Amino acid sequence: MLEVSEDVRAEIGDDEADSLLAGAHAPDSYDCTSCRQPGDSLRERTSTVLFVGEETAVLAFAHARCIPSQVVPVDEQQLRGAVASISQGGGATVPEPAIPVQAAPAAPAPQVSPAALVTIPEPINPSPSGRPQPAVLGVTCGIVLCGDTQHAALVIEPTGPVGRPGSSSGEDEFLSLLTEHGFQLVQDVNRAPARPRAGWSVLMAMGQLHAILQPSATGGSAAWWQAHQALQVTPAWRAAAARKSEVIMFAVPAGAVGRQPREDLLRVALDRAAARGVLAAGTLPLAGT
Repeated sequence: MLEVSEDVRAEIGDDEADSLLAGAHAPDSYDCTSCRQPGDSLRERTSTVLFVGEETAVLAFAHARCIPSQVVPVDEQQLRGAVASISQGGGATVPEPAIPVQAAPAAPAPQVSPAALVTIPEPINPSPSGRPQPAVLGVTCGIVLCGDTQHAALVIEPTGPVGRPGSSSGEDEFLSLLTEHGFQLVQDVNRAPARPRAGWSVLMAMGQLHAILQPSATGGSAAWWQAHQALQVTPAWRAAAARKSEVIMFAVPAGAVGRQPREDLLRVALDRAAARGVLAAGTLPLAGT
């Protein structure tokens, strides 16, 4: 029932990957590295998740329904500090010797993160030539007040119109695509939105933001947005997300919000987008920590 992605196989080698699939080095039971709940690799689909630092690599296990098998770059110091606690919980094994990997550049820690390449096959930007191109999404992290409660929030804004596959009209259907997945148009930012369809979640690992996951056609989850490299978030944002185990995802068409340097200005921009009817949102469960 073990799943080893091509990226993980490339890092650990064919021999180690084949041994895992044969059950030689995989634990029968484990603590999911995402939801922290017990798992059984003999009875349920299990993902191998390889956390890699500059000199250290840790192979962890997770429910396939929580996160897909993948390689997750993390800070070397964070990884070494987490090895003991992860290993004690039975959720990971440390290969001997440690697998050498290329050091990932350190991610900055701003409130506003750089745009990242979206991996979902639906939203695409038609180019002037008519050929579809992957949509590029800007992601902003901030704290949003809904009533009297602070919520960790992500604001998603593409750099240009997002159309459907095969469309070359240039019409922006970004919000329509999301509302079809259960996201709702927001009229009042003070009210926390409902959850979209099951399968959507925000993936955190080692305290960093890695991806927004969507339901997969083959079951489980797949990346809808994937960070080029793990994004640092502020301690306040991380604490707000952990406190409720959820994150509010706001989405707007290109140019509706823009990059706002402060959270009060971000809130003003969200209120204006809601008043114009161009703000969609959903509350996504938090996967990982």
